[in-house]
Amino acid sequence: MRSSALHTGWSFLLPFTSWLPNINKRDIRADLIAALTGAVVVLPQGVAFATIAGMPPEYGLYAGMVPAIIAALFGSSKHLVSGPTTAASVVLFSALSVYATPGTADYVSLALTLTFMVGLFELVLGLARMGALVNFISHSVIVGFTAGAAVLIAAKQLKHFFGIEMDSGGHLHEIIINFSHHLLEINPWVTSIALVTLLSGIAFKHWFPRIPYMIAAMLTGSLVSLFLDYEFGHAITHIPTVGALPATLPPLSAPDLSFQHIKDLAPTALAVTLFALTEAVSIGRSIAARGGYRINGNQEFIGQGLSNIAGSFFSGYVATGSFNRSGLNYQSGAKTPLAAIFAALLLMVIVLLVAPYAAYLPKAAMAGVLFLVAWGLIDFKEIGHVLKSSKRETSVLLVTLLSAMFLELEFAIFAGVLLSLVLYLERVSKPNIVTRVPDQRLYKHAFSSDPDLPECKQLKIIRIDGSLFFGSVNHLQEQFDRIRDKNPEKKHLAIIASGINFVDLQGGHALVEESKRRAAGGGKLYLIDVKDRLWDSLEKGGDLEAIGDRNIFQSKNAAIHAIYHKLDKKVCEGCEQHIFQECRSAPKTKALVTD
Repeated sequence: MRSSALHTGWSFLLPFTSWLPNINKRDIRADLIAALTGAVVVLPQGVAFATIAGMPPEYGLYAGMVPAIIAALFGSSKHLVSGPTTAASVVLFSALSVYATPGTADYVSLALTLTFMVGLFELVLGLARMGALVNFISHSVIVGFTAGAAVLIAAKQLKHFFGIEMDSGGHLHEIIINFSHHLLEINPWVTSIALVTLLSGIAFKHWFPRIPYMIAAMLTGSLVSLFLDYEFGHAITHIPTVGALPATLPPLSAPDLSFQHIKDLAPTALAVTLFALTEAVSIGRSIAARGGYRINGNQEFIGQGLSNIAGSFFSGYVATGSFNRSGLNYQSGAKTPLAAIFAALLLMVIVLLVAPYAAYLPKAAMAGVLFLVAWGLIDFKEIGHVLKSSKRETSVLLVTLLSAMFLELEFAIFAGVLLSLVLYLERVSKPNIVTRVPDQRLYKHAFSSDPDLPECKQLKIIRIDGSLFFGSVNHLQEQFDRIRDKNPEKKHLAIIASGINFVDLQGGHALVEESKRRAAGGGKLYLIDVKDRLWDSLEKGGDLEAIGDRNIFQSKNAAIHAIYHKLDKKVCEGCEQHIFQECRSAPKTKALVTD
């Protein structure tokens, strides 16, 4: 027993102890093959994402090294690959460019601080077992935010795509207006390189899917740039390049945890945390479903948190799960988290070998690749599905999308989440209430909601589907009032409670108040088919005693039989509808009324 408990504790603190001892040579071989592909793919992506984030290009590569290793060791997914992503990069640029010039030492210091704060938030949420938190961020928020971020990515690369010297900061409309003022300054040489890169990327992705299209496009753009410089001279073409990257491993760094920085970055850190965790867990769950296993959301929170905390001390900015690299890792045959670890280690080797050659990489080629990235982020099929399927989800998607394009990106996440919660609460605050009547055409006179069926002159039967809590009390009371106004002669009200899952103190109080009103008018309130959970809640609140134990029934047969004897028989004598079997039978005849 003690050994088992100790093993469980170590599995929680060091989750890799549960899978690392079981790895065999076949797993290692498969993981190495998958890692080689992943390391090659992350090279252009890291540089591209760092450019989006306003960071020096090498920081995008650093973010795919140590953070990826830590996330693989302390997460629960076999295939999730962490590192820099498009959305996190866009949010980082949008938030930090207000406080410092992108690419400067102050900007990098802020990015490291934000990374540390995001990691700390993620770790705390994981240790607090808040893995279900991501369920409150709807899919429409993710789709809308990603599409808005994609538009911003393309807009911010206009200066590099067309070779224009302009400020690419600010919101979408500001960038577009600023760009329109520089149309006459477009550099045709730079634009041609960007177009060649863009078109070659599309071609490789369509006709040669096995070749990493981003690498192929960047190489094509770089070769065209070298040709133009050689043929016409750099003095004429003026083609700017990324510049040589330092061929070094991630240098040690440290976040600046001053009070002012923490105060300024706290809202952004929270927004990035919510989005990063949602992205990582969603990707992890999606790939786990394909791989036939399950992940632990809380463990993923811990893994992502530790990876970002470690990244802030090894020159990495905010890292989270990457859909492209995770999907590629799975498709490449990875068997264990070692594939992500091997990929990070191989990336270190590749950086040491090829970093100097980035001096030949034109910024226009990077812009062309980022146009491809932006286009791929917009899920047109899912957007169309949301627009056709649900007005509520459409409003969430559009609010998030427009907020991402025209307001602050971190605000877009909060706006989408808040609207999702508001619409959810608005929906659950109005439980569905329908009239139920025995239908003689159905087997055993089962209950029906057919509006054409006659109702009892003294008894109104309704079914409530939903929870009775403080948010739904007003709607419930309004419906009770409407029922009394429309049916003043029906002094008795029976509620089929099989659809009520939960009731709080105010919900129970609303039932008690209706019971008192019915009693004052000479009638009764009855509860039928009460679930155990509902029964316990009403009993704890003292509502069962107030309503009356004799007015609560566990079956409809017993309820109708008992209620029938409380009806005014003088009214029954003049009734020809015979709604219940008791109306046509002797009082002692056992009723056969079911739902």
